[in-house]
Amino acid sequence: MSCRNCSGQVTAGVLRGERSRFQLFGDTMNTAARMEQSGERNRIQLSLATANMLSEAGLATWIMPRGGKIYVKGKGEMQTYWLRKSKARKSKGSDTKSDMTTLTESAETVEESDSVEDIGLGFGDDYHHERMTKIERLVEWNVEVLAPLLQQIIASRGGVVNDIATLSGVEQQIGKGGGTVLDEFTSIIPLKRFEAEDLRARPRPSSIDIGGEAKSQLRSYLSQIAGMYHDKNPFHNFHHASHVTASVKKLLTRIVKVGEGNGLAVSSSSYQTDTINDDENLVDLLAGHSYGITSDPLTQFAVLFSAIIHDVDHPGVPNAQLVKENTRNAQIYKKSVAEQNSVELAWEVLMSDEYSSLRSCIYQTEADLRRFRQLVVNAVMATDIVDKELQALRKHRWEAAFSNASPPTPSSFGKHGIEKHDDRKATIVLEHLIQASDVSHTMQHWHIYKDWNERFFMECYRAYKNGRAGSDPSENWYKGEIGFFDFYVIPLAKKLESCGVFGVSSDEYLNYAKANRDEWVREGEVIVQQYLAEYKDEEEL
Repeated sequence: MSCRNCSGQVTAGVLRGERSRFQLFGDTMNTAARMEQSGERNRIQLSLATANMLSEAGLATWIMPRGGKIYVKGKGEMQTYWLRKSKARKSKGSDTKSDMTTLTESAETVEESDSVEDIGLGFGDDYHHERMTKIERLVEWNVEVLAPLLQQIIASRGGVVNDIATLSGVEQQIGKGGGTVLDEFTSIIPLKRFEAEDLRARPRPSSIDIGGEAKSQLRSYLSQIAGMYHDKNPFHNFHHASHVTASVKKLLTRIVKVGEGNGLAVSSSSYQTDTINDDENLVDLLAGHSYGITSDPLTQFAVLFSAIIHDVDHPGVPNAQLVKENTRNAQIYKKSVAEQNSVELAWEVLMSDEYSSLRSCIYQTEADLRRFRQLVVNAVMATDIVDKELQALRKHRWEAAFSNASPPTPSSFGKHGIEKHDDRKATIVLEHLIQASDVSHTMQHWHIYKDWNERFFMECYRAYKNGRAGSDPSENWYKGEIGFFDFYVIPLAKKLESCGVFGVSSDEYLNYAKANRDEWVREGEVIVQQYLAEYKDEEEL
């Protein structure tokens, strides 16, 4: 026997006839019925909606994702889950469950998304699951986030994955031009455009096999990146990187058609070539009026990749302190020290011989390699939100992209002018997307915000106690958070709303930001004292 469960709205009624009966109708019932074809004996299959409800109820350990997506008639590709036979046990003192639950809630209600709790395990082996460390589980989750995008990248090339040995010279030269990473920053990144015939010819992403070697290299790369984060940092660690990645994934999934309210665009992962007949609608569907972001899986992959690596080797102190201490990296980079170092280290690892199969999935041409590099540089550099010069530049670029001036038309600007205008918008939207994700805890449930705020406080206070900060952060933490909400978080959330790309998520982020700000005003002073007491207790232990 196999069972399936889908949650959602239904219509109920009594059918008349010789044998009157009570029956349920609707899309939820149809989805559950069609999931039966992909079921397995003695297993209970759950839809994403049901899995999210279990996660929200604190029962995320009851579920585990299937190894791959299933095809459901009328729905396309769906990620479904198995109900676990037994609840995984957790030893005392472990914070794995709380950490993973926080990540789950950060990505909740994401369409075509995966719950972070137990994501990517798919081994059907509860004992092995119990033995995995928190970092290993986070690595597996990130593998399952990036692997489907690799399938989409390969599908966008018509399924081609060739050896890229001819690019070795470019790979070794890129980023080694004598300047710094920040010197590579550009105001406009030309995105790749696809014609309708190219989109129609794409094979179904789920039919693409990236190969065991490439997936193994992806897992190995992410494990190496995880090891380059400092676990001693309460905030800037691999868990934070994964939290940022979850938010980036959510926002990418929520990109909508501009000017069409809050209706979600169909993501490229659910694109079906046999259901679209009009060429213009085909391009429109896949691009989603998102300035080209959703039509190019390499762009999406690059932003998620950037989220994962953006704080590699973070020392747990701000850039200003590194410059003050005149560290080796500060001497090299001068500004955006931590961010530039993260790009350099992560890129150097990616370019090593052991990850050649992984790189061949990401790009096949020099043009795609350079575009991937540029996207990564811009995205990671955007996470430096303190540098005033960079802040002023971003503000000017936003105003240039989203001013109230009339948009260019074919008659006034030509096709190239329109594309450049869209590229400018896409570039700045991507940067604000990762900026919002970097502080997404401020725009989520109160307990998530409070948890990450405490982590950041502990990191800053520890630096002060170790002589690596000029003042006691506890003295201004309460007022500083209010200012952070008023002058950065809430204006950033409003920009997400005003660019018209992210649909309901922009309202959601803004509402949570305002609610958390108000709650902090009421409770923040007491909470700071609690932080200090907890720090003292930890030191005594």
